[in-house]
Amino acid sequence: MRILEITRLEESSEGTFGVLRIDKQVFCVTLEPQDRENAPNISSIPAQQYICERCHSPSHGETFQVMDVPDRYGILFHAGNTDDATQGCILLGQYFGKLKQERAVMNSGNTFREFMRRLEGHSKFHLTIHEAY
Repeated sequence: MRILEITRLEESSEGTFGVLRIDKQVFCVTLEPQDRENAPNISSIPAQQYICERCHSPSHGETFQVMDVPDRYGILFHAGNTDDATQGCILLGQYFGKLKQERAVMNSGNTFREFMRRLEGHSKFHLTIHEAY
């Protein structure tokens, strides 16, 4: 099983920004909502270990869902640039930037497609989330 790890680097009203590693190699940057005590659709999820399973989302297509999040469901990896697009999920980008004066992750569509390509043939992976702030 592949091992993925998100290290959260900073948190503000513009979101929670981090770095995703796949098998101990830095792959991309991440954006999640800020911590709002695990409230559905508006909060990051608790920092701990999870299993993620491949699924099909009506709005995001083929992706992975973070399983067994306490009191939550439907936490997906998907493309998007700003906190408004997170919907409680994990956005992937190539680098941090600004979009209309708001902190963002950039080149998200291409980064997400490469993420799915790297996980081709895998139905699940192990995810650990750490906080470095």
